[in-house]
Amino acid sequence: MAASGKRPEHRGPPELFYDETEARKYTHNSRMIEIQSQMSERAVELLGLPEDRPCFLLDVGCGSGLSGDYISEEGHYWVGMDISPAMLDVAIEREVEGDLMLTDMGQGIPFRPGAFDGCISISAVQWLCNADKKTHRPPKRLYRFFSTLYTALARGARAVLQLYPENSQQLELITTQAMKAGFTGGMVVDYPNSAKAKKFFLCLFVGPTAVLPKGLGTECSDEETAQAKFIRERIRFKNAKGQSVKKSRDWVLEKKERRRRQGKEVRADTRYTGRKRRPHF
Repeated sequence: MAASGKRPEHRGPPELFYDETEARKYTHNSRMIEIQSQMSERAVELLGLPEDRPCFLLDVGCGSGLSGDYISEEGHYWVGMDISPAMLDVAIEREVEGDLMLTDMGQGIPFRPGAFDGCISISAVQWLCNADKKTHRPPKRLYRFFSTLYTALARGARAVLQLYPENSQQLELITTQAMKAGFTGGMVVDYPNSAKAKKFFLCLFVGPTAVLPKGLGTECSDEETAQAKFIRERIRFKNAKGQSVKKSRDWVLEKKERRRRQGKEVRADTRYTGRKRRPHF
């Protein structure tokens, strides 16, 4: 483990890491810094740490140390691990307060049992789903990561892992391996109805199952809930281009509305509008 202010020892270059140019984005791109800081703040909040004492945290995929900066501001201590030498070099230049380690999380968490009071990870875990070498098996790498992380966390601790899943299958793979390793918990989704603000946080518990925190932006009135349910039921009446299927109720209503805008006389809408009639004998 390399302490802050010292260059990490490069033992055999890891397979997947950011180059120098990519690493600099995390210190010069103000928008990226802001997003990273917001996600770090949310992850630490979901950890539910005690307010009366400092904690010792693990930052998986710490990168240039932006998430570690927030941990330090909150009065906690941390160790960061990352697969990219370039990112860790930037963290050292920034003189972050945490200790740094160059390692591949897919090979496991190399710390003694119960060492940490919590763990966060920002935009890193989904990379374990990639097979970057012929020897890489995503399920095995994920299980190795989660099983050693479970051991490294103290009983009653939490791990909050922010990630960008490519699809539902990848999300299921990650959560399945986490539960197989002994974790309880689940997925917390902030702003689920927003395309840009939507964020996934895998909130895992060690030991007794706790109440899963609620995602931000999930509060809505009964009317909005009913409307959302209605819309979901109507999705099956849409074709691949998002248009209503011909002769369906939605198609009939849209056609009648167009005729009204054209000034034509149209019958009033009723519950029978667009309903199929039984054949007459």
